[in-house]
Amino acid sequence: MRVMAQMSMVMNLDKCIGCHTCSVTCKQAWTNRSGVEYVWFNNVESRPGQGYPRTYQDQNRWEGGWVRTRRGRLKLRAGGRMKKLLTIFANPKLPSIQDYYEPWTYEYEHLLSAPAGEHTPVARPKSLITGHDTKISWSANWDDSLAGGNEIAAGDPILAQVSDRVREEYEKSFLFFLPRICEHCLNPSCAASCPSGAIYKRAEDGIVLVDQDRCRGWRMCITGCPYKKVYFNHRTGKAEKCTFCFPRVEIGIPTVCSETCVGRLRYIGLMLYDADAVGKAAAVESKTDLYTSQLSVFLDPNDPAVAAAARASGIPEDWIDAARRSPIWDLIMRHRVALPLHPEYRTMPMVWYIPPLSPVVDVLRDTGHDGEDPGNLFGAVDALRIPVEYLAGLFTAGDPAPVTEVLRKLAAMRSYQRRINLGEERDESIAEAVGMTGRQIEDMYRLLAIAKYDERYVIPAAHAETAAGLEELATGCSLDYEGGPGMGGSGPFGETSGRYAPIAVENFQALSTRQRADDINQPGPEAKRVNLLNWDGKGRPAGLFPPRESPNGPDPNGPEEKP
Repeated sequence: MRVMAQMSMVMNLDKCIGCHTCSVTCKQAWTNRSGVEYVWFNNVESRPGQGYPRTYQDQNRWEGGWVRTRRGRLKLRAGGRMKKLLTIFANPKLPSIQDYYEPWTYEYEHLLSAPAGEHTPVARPKSLITGHDTKISWSANWDDSLAGGNEIAAGDPILAQVSDRVREEYEKSFLFFLPRICEHCLNPSCAASCPSGAIYKRAEDGIVLVDQDRCRGWRMCITGCPYKKVYFNHRTGKAEKCTFCFPRVEIGIPTVCSETCVGRLRYIGLMLYDADAVGKAAAVESKTDLYTSQLSVFLDPNDPAVAAAARASGIPEDWIDAARRSPIWDLIMRHRVALPLHPEYRTMPMVWYIPPLSPVVDVLRDTGHDGEDPGNLFGAVDALRIPVEYLAGLFTAGDPAPVTEVLRKLAAMRSYQRRINLGEERDESIAEAVGMTGRQIEDMYRLLAIAKYDERYVIPAAHAETAAGLEELATGCSLDYEGGPGMGGSGPFGETSGRYAPIAVENFQALSTRQRADDINQPGPEAKRVNLLNWDGKGRPAGLFPPRESPNGPDPNGPEEKP
């Protein structure tokens, strides 16, 4: 048993109102700069909907995540080392800018400088990529609240997997919002896909990061990530992704998206897990068993043997205590109400979700029934198969039983607590109906409904003695061993290709100029030398090709250079 710590998050979807505050604050903090205008480390999707990027859940198209071979081993769906070596300079399994959206701004200056005329001037949309006029036809939030109706919802890959009746009636009966960030998986396929070994998982807290010095812009990590939460900065030529706000987490404060969440629906805490068991758990034969197999990986921090093994692994005592007080442990293991997002991708995701119950209550209320009565509520959960099937496609690889169990627990909590709020006696039979006690129901209610700041965010600060290790490569993924399916390890396309790459002064100045540019199309002055690793692929920079003469004078794509 090799004990490791993992910083994790749980989101209660019953509380998400789709206000997108988390997305905006994350955008302002992390991607408010040149080259990542289209990037949203945190986004909120409307379900059903196609998501961001468009239809990212269709792995038959995008080939993300892992698949199990006949021999019971895992391999990358997009292909192993040999295939990646043969296609190292061509990776077509990538979302295009149309699958994301072409970012734009508005020509606000025209409103101020336009001469007096008969009509009011208009601020036209301008592409942030080309600088030309553009037509807005898609965005990261285009299908918000089922905008577009059946036309857009029909493209939802999960909706396409369920019955025709669901596709016909779903929009009338169910709608919820799904906030998404990087899953910071236990077995990240993005790290295993990287030829340069630039993506790594920190040993101390399990956060998955991109080493910008090692990244060579192969973009295979984007294909490998089934959640499509790795992005390409077209200015710097580097991959970027959610960092779990590690500078904040290291000093014990929550992520920006959690701190600013209006509905207080996010929980952050530490989980202890057996790193040696991850590979076996991810390779179970049936995809519907992946949820329970991941549960078997987690270790009980209250177990003296686990605590002793954690100390032997170098985990500080206050971190072990934080794991005991973790709201993530309570929601995932103690109350069993949180579920992973798409466990069938076999990446062992560590951002889990509590499925929404509100639409079930709303349906009962709209039909004239008491939505909080336990008899009505339990019956509705069993009979209302439309949302359960869809939720199972999101959280349990199509198995409705765990979803139904969670919804019944949430229904029991509502009914049990209503009796208390009305001054009635506690009805233990409600708790017993879902395999819980009244005390457990009350504990779950406190955590989900009235938990204070310190209860929702139990984040131990990093230790000074381990600071150097925070920046070192821990492990790319649990299957990244010699002969394994990952791209890491030694070799011409392994970590040695990106090791010890010094940052030249000229590179630093070029990147600094690009990031601070005022003009979105001309990020800096004309260059005499071009670094292909940092070239954004736009235009014909001076020095890239020999100068040429045109009939109308100097080459418009670049100034004429004197010999």
